[in-house]
Amino acid sequence: MAFGTAKHEGDPVSDINVTPLVDVMLVLLVIFMITTPLFERGIDVNLPQTVSSNISGAERIILTIPKDKNYVYFNSQAVNRQLMKGYLQQIFRTRQDKTIYLFADKNVPYGDVLSVMDEVKQSGIETVGLATEPPASK
Repeated sequence: MAFGTAKHEGDPVSDINVTPLVDVMLVLLVIFMITTPLFERGIDVNLPQTVSSNISGAERIILTIPKDKNYVYFNSQAVNRQLMKGYLQQIFRTRQDKTIYLFADKNVPYGDVLSVMDEVKQSGIETVGLATEPPASK
């Protein structure tokens, strides 16, 4: 049983054709899926190489120490080195998991890395994980 009247040649079509809309939406979806990972870029750091390097955790805080010693980065956000301790205390005030992962460029002097680790410990953070790269395969 049909609703409406019989259609004649030349009558306007009142149905909506959604196929072009679906095609355009799928193309846009593919474009966004390809381009989004290109925009997620962190700080360039040459990490030291070790055999075991495994960092896990869904919501992790990463502290990066680049060659430039005036700034450190918290998850790709630049923070002045003198303000780091207060920033750490603010971030970890309400967090249950007091773990931070430290990414230090291998060209940063060992003393600078230790001073940053000392400030991190003074901020009340219990665990500091040091990140490394796996060695290049031969």
